[in-house]
Amino acid sequence: MKTRIISAIVMLPLLFIVYFGGVWLRMAVVVISIVGLHEFYNGFRAEGVKPCEPIGIASVPLLYILHTICMNPDQGGTGADPWLMYMLWLFLVVIASMIYGFNVEERKTEDMAATVLGIVYVVFFFHFAVLIDECEYAKNYIWLVFIIAFCTDIFAYFSGMLLGKHKLCPKLSPKKTVEGAVGGMIGAMVFSLMFGNFFLEPGHAMNVHFILMTLIGSVVSQLGDLSASAFKRKMGIKDYGNLIPGHGGILDRFDSVLFVAPYLYFYIALVLPKIM
Repeated sequence: MKTRIISAIVMLPLLFIVYFGGVWLRMAVVVISIVGLHEFYNGFRAEGVKPCEPIGIASVPLLYILHTICMNPDQGGTGADPWLMYMLWLFLVVIASMIYGFNVEERKTEDMAATVLGIVYVVFFFHFAVLIDECEYAKNYIWLVFIIAFCTDIFAYFSGMLLGKHKLCPKLSPKKTVEGAVGGMIGAMVFSLMFGNFFLEPGHAMNVHFILMTLIGSVVSQLGDLSASAFKRKMGIKDYGNLIPGHGGILDRFDSVLFVAPYLYFYIALVLPKIM
């Protein structure tokens, strides 16, 4: 309990970064992506897999250089199609990872696969937080990424501790319960509705799409957490690191965000323009 309170205090600067957004958020995402990627690759190394960390680290500045090129001309970019650039980035990442495997005597297929997986899972998935922040008609929704992910985790923990009886996925995470999962969804919904009523257009928080976005987002958040647990089980580690007291490494804290950010971005991009 004490360590979780300390962790919450440590994470307070994130509120200011999200509030200012823009270049501050991009810089924070770059740092978290690099640290998270290092932790993820360390997990693979624990089970004898050898991903190429230099390729992974190089992919981070490359992604944001291409992202800057795609920005509006008045922001210093060319206005190029961003998804075309992302496909170029992915192509380069895959090619580099395959070249890494040319040394067939020392490297295995899983070394190449782990290199690509880490880049897509950590670097690209987290990039969606930046895309939401730069979405003019839904900029404030960046807060929902962290409200849904963190509130689901916090309320799932406490409700599971107080009420938990039925195991959710005992082979992945023995302490997680069905009651905790439901409590996490309720907690995320309550705080999301509070945020929506104060910071979004009047009445928008009660829109059926907003409610669905939050409820499904809480499920997605828990899937992100369970996916990280599955990786750690296979890797034979308890935590990805020990950077954050009570939570382990950066990736242990942001594993849910890595799923929630892409989910919310696609909901915003595909659904919100039709109802706003």
